Amino acid sequence: MTILSCSATTCVYNKEELCSKGDIRVGGERAQHPSETCCESFIERNENSMSNSTGSASGTIDVDCDACDCTFNKEEKCSANAIEIEGSDACDTEETECSSFRSESQ
Repeated sequence: MTILSCSATTCVYNKEELCSKGDIRVGGERAQHPSETCCESFIERNENSMSNSTGSASGTIDVDCDACDCTFNKEEKCSANAIEIEGSDACDTEETECSSFRSESQ
């Protein structure tokens, strides 16, 4: 499991900058830079969504990863000890990113 901190406070799963979902998927199959990745599990908190998720927030989480070129991607799982998801004002998935992405080709 990976230690995950998350600045996407507009996400329904965000509790005190931790994720209460239990697992997430990082997208960006062809990513070469962090800005080309995203948290595909992001759901904007609004009046139509639940105001708080029912899960408990934990410092560790399972991270599935589509970013094939990331040095931490091992068989579509994140092997990093810790990552950061950014997107403090995010309204949708595309406004988030895995700032811990490191390209193997750089």
